[in-house]
Amino acid sequence: MNGMAIACFARGFGGALLSRGLAALVAMVLGVMVLQGAGTSANAQQPAGDPAAEAPVQGQVPGNTLGTNSDTELWRAVRQGVAGNVSIPDKNAATLVQSEGELWRSLRNGPLALYASWALLAMVVVLCIFFAIRGRIRIEHGRSDQTITRFAAVERFGHWLLASSFIVLALTGLNVMYGRYVLLPVIGPDAFGAVTLFGKYLHNYLAFAFMAGLVIIFAMWVRHNLPHTSDIKWILQGGGIFSKKLHPPAKKFNAGQKMIFWLTILCGISISMSGWSLLFPYTTHFFSGTFGAVNSVFGTELPTALTVLQEQQLASLWHAIMSVFLICVIIAHIYIGSIGMEGAFDAMGSGEVDLNWAKEHHSLWVEEVLARQGEEKHPPAAQPAE
Repeated sequence: MNGMAIACFARGFGGALLSRGLAALVAMVLGVMVLQGAGTSANAQQPAGDPAAEAPVQGQVPGNTLGTNSDTELWRAVRQGVAGNVSIPDKNAATLVQSEGELWRSLRNGPLALYASWALLAMVVVLCIFFAIRGRIRIEHGRSDQTITRFAAVERFGHWLLASSFIVLALTGLNVMYGRYVLLPVIGPDAFGAVTLFGKYLHNYLAFAFMAGLVIIFAMWVRHNLPHTSDIKWILQGGGIFSKKLHPPAKKFNAGQKMIFWLTILCGISISMSGWSLLFPYTTHFFSGTFGAVNSVFGTELPTALTVLQEQQLASLWHAIMSVFLICVIIAHIYIGSIGMEGAFDAMGSGEVDLNWAKEHHSLWVEEVLARQGEEKHPPAAQPAE
């Protein structure tokens, strides 16, 4: 009995006993059973020596639809990201499968996001505990009626250009990593989509302001942040942070501020380079060059033949790691420059600081400034000509 006859029989039988919908279902089931039975009979009639009827041996598979060979080497190459040939302009599409993407996603959404959140939370908790124990660092001799110029207008401009751009970059970057878990449930998908899109544009374009700020403060302050013998005493005394009456002498920048400066410069350069790779994808090979230099110096065997996709993935991970690290450093810097120390914000606010504050925290610098001002007011007398 063929499938058509069964269908006719089921339709007539169903007209008397069942509805048309049930008859159609019965006919379909019976037809599939007949077809399966016919396929089984055909296979049973195949000769015993037919390779297609035997179990897969040495890569051979039954049937001729996809061929009789399983090319393990081909699929291993595909899995490892070996590129083929394409006729379209985008040559990056020649890589069919890039397995490192799975590792990148696992690292970014797993350990990186987790440890970064712990680091940020730990920094905030440590500062809260320190403030509860030490309190605000006061001006021990009280405010005087005199001020001294700490930073000129151009110095404050460079600082605030760098600081404001970094704050926006930090917030928009953290939104990319944590926004879907923190912000999305609060403001909803529509608002979150708009905020994230706007934040993306801010992040991309303010990156250049951040780079400009790095160049400005480096050019202005690098000579003041070179190591000095007074830095040793400052470090040994903990900068006077843990004692209410101990303020070690320091020049224009103390050892702690010098650490902040160099961390900002070095991390900022690293963040800028990795960010440049993300802004202009497939145009740089920073990691290949860096790994090659490290291999030549330390004799390591880091991979140097990186594909453009691997470069992008490494740049993304490194950009996030260094950004979170610098955010933690800047959180401590913001604390000590605002609520953590009385009179500190004036340095970058108006540029004028209280003279007693300056003497307590930067005594060597105050001596230099006062001596220079004295020379300007009372220049040495001219020597008579012989």
